[in-house]
Amino acid sequence: MSPENWYLTKDLDEFLARAGDFLHSRPALHTVPLTVTDGLRRRGPHIFGPEDPVFGILSEDGDGPIRAVLLHTPPFPVHVTPLTPDRADALAARLAELDHPVTAISAARETADAFAAAWQRRTGAAGSARQRQRLYRLEELTVPEPRPEGRARIADEGDRELLARWYGAFHEDVGTSRGQDPGEWADARLSHDGVTLWETAEGTPVSLVGVTPRIAGQVRIAPVYTPAELRGRGYAGAATAAASRAAREAGATEVVLFTDLANPTSNGLYQRIGYRPVADFAVWGFGD
Repeated sequence: MSPENWYLTKDLDEFLARAGDFLHSRPALHTVPLTVTDGLRRRGPHIFGPEDPVFGILSEDGDGPIRAVLLHTPPFPVHVTPLTPDRADALAARLAELDHPVTAISAARETADAFAAAWQRRTGAAGSARQRQRLYRLEELTVPEPRPEGRARIADEGDRELLARWYGAFHEDVGTSRGQDPGEWADARLSHDGVTLWETAEGTPVSLVGVTPRIAGQVRIAPVYTPAELRGRGYAGAATAAASRAAREAGATEVVLFTDLANPTSNGLYQRIGYRPVADFAVWGFGD
């Protein structure tokens, strides 16, 4: 596989025109590029920062079938769909020859590991595995028991300040870049009823569950946040079940979410609700 088989562009329309069918072919596995490119199309190219996003397409000849795609929206890691080791090596070679900055890679575990090895070999950049994740897909929804007091409701404009604050707190807790301005994130989610809150019987919000817009029939649950002092009471599970049911009832054919494999509590919770594994992912960082 030649590095030249990887074509890179900053033109979102061109990328979607060429890669749209490929992305739609496996909506659950391709949830990240589907939802991110949908956000870029709706809200503009700089929703994550001042740098232009970069898109990549792998085909064995210029007009042949697409084998994989790449998405890079700094400050987030390069994200790539599953690759064989030789294709991962060709990608590392292509990005190295273009002097494209790669501070991190996010992909299915075997792909991320293969790219990390190739990138370190070709550039000498030190690398380390930062996170192991699992992608889950909802099968038969089961409401967790015992059900906590209170109810689920869709967040509205009156919740904007709370959503922005909890979005920032979520990223502080997990140690990841916010990527977006919290207020802008809140506005985007409110625009499509994309946040479910669990509130107590007195009407106090105690947990938040975000949902991406539906694209190619799929939505992704993200983020799920409960303030530390309110955890362990079943709020997150109840809110996630409510948001998952609402997504299904609104027409989603695939409801997916990612977990950190280092957190057995969340992995166990989502499986009890009815989520089942699709694939394991990994995030590698370089130059730390």
